[in-house]
Amino acid sequence: MKRHIKRALLVLGLLTLLGTAWFAYQLSHRPSLAPYADFVLASADGKAAGLRVTFLGVSTLLFDDGETAILTDGFFTRPAKKSVFMGKIAPDRERIAKSLERAGIRRLAAVIVCHSHYDHAMDAPEVARRTGALVVGSESTANVARGWGLADDRIRIVGDGDDVNFGRFQVTFVRSEHAPTPMTGGEIRESLLPPVRAYQYKEGGSFSVLIKHDNRTLLVQSTAGYVEGALRGRRADVVFLGIGALGKQNEAFRQAYWREIVGAVGARRIIPIHWDDFTLPLDQPLVPVPYPFDDFDKSMAFILEYGHREGVDVKLAPVWTKFDPFVGL
Repeated sequence: MKRHIKRALLVLGLLTLLGTAWFAYQLSHRPSLAPYADFVLASADGKAAGLRVTFLGVSTLLFDDGETAILTDGFFTRPAKKSVFMGKIAPDRERIAKSLERAGIRRLAAVIVCHSHYDHAMDAPEVARRTGALVVGSESTANVARGWGLADDRIRIVGDGDDVNFGRFQVTFVRSEHAPTPMTGGEIRESLLPPVRAYQYKEGGSFSVLIKHDNRTLLVQSTAGYVEGALRGRRADVVFLGIGALGKQNEAFRQAYWREIVGAVGARRIIPIHWDDFTLPLDQPLVPVPYPFDDFDKSMAFILEYGHREGVDVKLAPVWTKFDPFVGL
């Protein structure tokens, strides 16, 4: 009997060792961006007039028309894996300040938070404090802002169908769903004072964010989820399409996601976002999430196939530099 137990423990230990080695190998190997180099949009002429967008990782996007600037999410701290999984996290003021300076962000009208996970909402109140912006989002996002000490007159709570205007920007919030992940769901019901565990940044509901500027409209879909029919009748020329965790979904889900987001708004171009490993600092080149957590190549293969089939242009955004999202359309 003891011999069988020893053998079983030996086999279990060997399997655990092999499993750990496989996971470590997968973490060190990730998809390459090299095959997609030709899809990157060119940087815009800094002197040219018109709306310009700057991609700053995850779903942080700066929209600037030279008169008014708004930012989605505003996530710059990007805590390391060890802190996210085993410790506590909080906004890093120094990293935020350096990132804002590098991006040339001094004043913002609004920081628009698509949902309240830490990689979207955690830094928003500090960004708002430094730039004079209004934090706009759900009640959960408001509790993130309150926890950081932002006054209520600097917070705007919105719901499904609400419109908010900033200069020539009209921002419309449409209820959506988060990608299916272990972190999906939940609300932040009271002021959240960091440092806290990453899982305490509950989703708080997700929004599809439509941004109309003059006669053109963009959609920011920060997460690979959808509500069936929610965007029916809406229009967007360009969709910033969240593909985080999309590579881990089945084909039926990916098809439905395309239909309910890209197809529903009649997009002419999609620009993938939320594909980068946000546990790495933003001063390093962006790289895709490693394979145990997602499959960037599978997501890209899918959107390139469907884009070709339906005549939708697929581009990648350059990082840190302004670009024209409508160029060539």
